[in-house]
Amino acid sequence: MKIATFNINGVKARISTLTDWLAETDADVVVLQEIKSVDEGFPRDHFTDLGWTVETHGQKGFNGVAILSRLPIEDVTRGLPGDDADEQARYIEATVIRDRAVRIAGLYLPNGNPAPGPKYDYKLAWMERLRSRARDLLALEMPVVMLGDYNVIPEPRDAARPEAWLDDALFLPQSRAALRRTIWDGWTDAIRIRDPYGTRGPFTFWDYQGSSWERDNGIRIDHLLLSPQAADLMDDAGVDRDARGREKPSDHVPVWVRLAA
Repeated sequence: MKIATFNINGVKARISTLTDWLAETDADVVVLQEIKSVDEGFPRDHFTDLGWTVETHGQKGFNGVAILSRLPIEDVTRGLPGDDADEQARYIEATVIRDRAVRIAGLYLPNGNPAPGPKYDYKLAWMERLRSRARDLLALEMPVVMLGDYNVIPEPRDAARPEAWLDDALFLPQSRAALRRTIWDGWTDAIRIRDPYGTRGPFTFWDYQGSSWERDNGIRIDHLLLSPQAADLMDDAGVDRDARGREKPSDHVPVWVRLAA
C-alpha cells in the first residue's frame, strides 16, 4: 500500500497538475492539504471518474484537507479533537483496507506566523491537541500513518539555509520541540529513517519567490509519521521532487511511503 501526502495549494487552480501526477503515481491513498474549497465545491466527480473515492473536510478560500483512495475507505472523521470552537478545516481521518486495515490521519498544521502572537499561540495549542490525538492513535495498536504539511522544519539539515528561518514559526525552538515530543511518544519519521545521517534535505517545499526552486533553497515541512505497527511494514519512502519543476506547480511536492499492507 502506497500512501502519499501532497499540499496542492488550491485544488481548482491546480487540477491539471494534480490530475497529471495522479495518472503517473502508483499511490493507493493520497492526502491533500490546502484544497481551498468547501466540500460541495470540491471537483469530486472529476476524481471519482478517474477511479478515486473522495472524502473532504473543506473551508472556503483557504485550508481544507482531503483523502483520495483507490482502496475501500471507512470510518471517516473530520476535525482535530480537543477544541469544539476551532472552525479551521485542518484534519481528517479514515481507515483504508487492502490486506489489512491502515488508519490514515491527514493534517495541515497551522503556519503560526507572525511569531510571537495569537497565530503562533494557536499553532502551539494545535500541536498539543495533535499530540493527544496521536497518543490515542498509538493506543489502537494498528498501522497508522499520520501525514501532511506539518509546517515545522525539524532540524537545521531540513533547510538549505537554516539561518534564514531562525525567527520563523516553522523553525522556532518551541515548534521543533513540540513536534519532537510527539515523535518521541513512539512515531517514526518515514523520510528521515531512510537516511538518518544525511546532512542536507531532502526538501519538500520551495517558495515561489526568490528563485527558490532554481537555487534549491528548500525546506522539509511535509512529513509522514508511522506508528510502530506501520513502521514494521515500511518498504520504502520518498519525495517526488520533480513535481516542483513542472508547469503551474504547487510550492510543495508529494511525499510518500510504501507499506507491505
